Amino acid sequence: MPHAPRLRRLLLAFVLVALAAGALARLAGRAEFVRPAWELPAALVALVVAADVLGALRRGVLGVDIIALLAILGALALGQPLAGVIIALMVSGGTALEEYASARARGELAALLARAPRLAHRRDGAEVADIAADAVRAGDRLLVKPGEIVPVDGTLREGPALLDTAALTGEAIPVPVADGAPVQSGVVNAGAPFTMEATATAEASTYAAVVRLVRQAEQERPPMVRLADRWALGFLGATLALAGAAWAASGDPVRALAVLVVATPCPLILAAPVALICGISRAAARGIVVKGGGALERLARARVGLFDKTGTLTSGTPRLVGVEALEGFDPDAVLRLAAALDQTSQHAVAAAIVAAARGRELTLDLPHEVQDFPGGGIAGIVGETRVMVGGVGLLTGAGLAPPTDGAAARLAAASAAAAWVAIDGRVAGALLLADPVRPEAPRALRALRHAGVTRLVMLSGDRAAAAEAVGRALGLDAVHAELSPAGKIAAVVAERANGVTLMLGDGINDAPALAAADIGVAMGARGAAAAAEAAQVVLTVDRLDRVAEAVGIARRARAIALQSIVAGMGLSGLAMLAAALGRLPPVAGALLQEAIDIAVILNALRVLGGGRARPVSDHDTAQRMTDEHARLRALAERMRQTAARMNRQPDPPIEDLRRIGADLAALLLPHQEAEERSLYPELARRLGGRDPTGSMSRMHEEIAREATRFRAVIDGMKDGGSLAEAQEARRLLDVLDALLSLHLSAEEELLAAAEETGRPG
Repeated sequence: MPHAPRLRRLLLAFVLVALAAGALARLAGRAEFVRPAWELPAALVALVVAADVLGALRRGVLGVDIIALLAILGALALGQPLAGVIIALMVSGGTALEEYASARARGELAALLARAPRLAHRRDGAEVADIAADAVRAGDRLLVKPGEIVPVDGTLREGPALLDTAALTGEAIPVPVADGAPVQSGVVNAGAPFTMEATATAEASTYAAVVRLVRQAEQERPPMVRLADRWALGFLGATLALAGAAWAASGDPVRALAVLVVATPCPLILAAPVALICGISRAAARGIVVKGGGALERLARARVGLFDKTGTLTSGTPRLVGVEALEGFDPDAVLRLAAALDQTSQHAVAAAIVAAARGRELTLDLPHEVQDFPGGGIAGIVGETRVMVGGVGLLTGAGLAPPTDGAAARLAAASAAAAWVAIDGRVAGALLLADPVRPEAPRALRALRHAGVTRLVMLSGDRAAAAEAVGRALGLDAVHAELSPAGKIAAVVAERANGVTLMLGDGINDAPALAAADIGVAMGARGAAAAAEAAQVVLTVDRLDRVAEAVGIARRARAIALQSIVAGMGLSGLAMLAAALGRLPPVAGALLQEAIDIAVILNALRVLGGGRARPVSDHDTAQRMTDEHARLRALAERMRQTAARMNRQPDPPIEDLRRIGADLAALLLPHQEAEERSLYPELARRLGGRDPTGSMSRMHEEIAREATRFRAVIDGMKDGGSLAEAQEARRLLDVLDALLSLHLSAEEELLAAAEETGRPG
């Protein structure tokens, strides 16, 4: 039967005090107190172990604890109280450690239940009354205010609306919903207030179904079998056979007791918990919270990695990736006017557009006469220019028809999201957005394969085209898109045929799949609390590469645990043979077994060490490099935009070209020189090999050569320069942009590889 961790600790303390009290009584010559001082704790531990053994037998499990029980009872029956109390000390210490290792301080459904809507606003004519969400009935008309969670499933009335569906689908970009469209419970109103008609009660709605799925998946996940119990039956049989043979051959039951004493499987009981506790501690230092030793052991055996897309493999926030201006419009002007208008919007897409414009150092005027169309877009006046930014529906409603053919239309259809821009009554172009793949994702997935995860699969609620594009870019083995929470569970169950499953996600929609997987891992730093509660491992830092590190730590902890078990049980086996031959009496055997246990624990503690990575550079240097890389990427973007502008206009922008040349001299070349002096020698030392940074230095040389050539070309351009000079300047911009972008990415990968050197894998 299970016992509370506090009682385990109290039992261990009692055994230690009683052992010391008996020893002091013996030293004081008070023999009458020695026997009861040692027999009482031994008998108490025997009762606790007997209760555990009976409870395990009722569950159909035969554990190694039965050997310890037989050893304690034998010692008490044969008048060997010291041997009995030493065994009791080993058992109580081992069980206390095991209890601590497997304890989980969490409530699986706490976050889901806390987020569940409890209040609804029912409309009755012009009046609005607040009622409990459970009181909503089909047919009720409900008002949903900005930022509120939709309480029940229903149909949108008096729309449109803008809904944040990330909780159910994982999609980062809010979705516009037209009047009459269905609305699911659990999504968030990301726009203006709207009215809906309930079509179900709270209990019968989508969000309640997600909660039930988590409960069901929790119940269906098979319990973890304790590592020690896997060898219990064979070890028990061998121990009893040897003890019986020793008794039969010698006629002395103490000989059998000696075998049982040294056979007490404390290496089995102690090695795994100590190693796993150390693994949990090591993981916590890296921002990885593992909820128990069983979770760490399952993590070590993971062979199939399943991933949500949005917010897990991708950044989860939209980013502007292109401006497609129609004929007669300048891309920078289109972006500048759209961003100026979007300054007044709280929409995630608007924030991405404004950030991109500021990154290009465009001047943004404050708009006026702004009109917000929830779910559609925004319109207003910037300076003296009338601007409209939004979806196809917004422009069509204003009598403007975005093109259905041509590059802009095709790119808008292929992108994750697109915002069309109209200027003074004419469609001016499209702003293309994407949810970019995390920079560390390719490296993290490679590290997972290296750690032994042989199959990588994406499970996404997003559109198939968007999901498959990410899957191809990352080299995943399979991609399953447009999945509901129930669909994700089905995919997880199907993948179990390929090995132990590891599911990584960050949203409420991922919680059922996290609970259904053999080991669920939640991106808890910014993800939904429900995902963190349903998972057995939570990453408290928003870094995908920590998953591979977690697997590496778990594999090392499990390997050391197995090593300790094999070594400890090997030594115990030799001691058993010596005891069977009469060379090792019970008390000496108990002390020897205690020494073996100490050796096992010391070996298990090695999990805490082993290759703690030393930073490549100090914090100030690392921060400086991060800031400089950001400025260099902005410089590369300026070169790209200037080259594109030179393709569309006959006169080269001399002043822009000269500013780029000045920035190359003031920022890029000093950055490269500093890296060659200080960073690269340290990288080479850390990475090893003949010349690990040689290719990076060659790229430095090539970039410096092309930058010098570019400055020479533009310095000689007078009054716009010749056609040949303009063409060469444009070509060099393209070359420098490509070289610089590639070099920065390669350098960041090299830095990451150096930082990972020495971490467990």
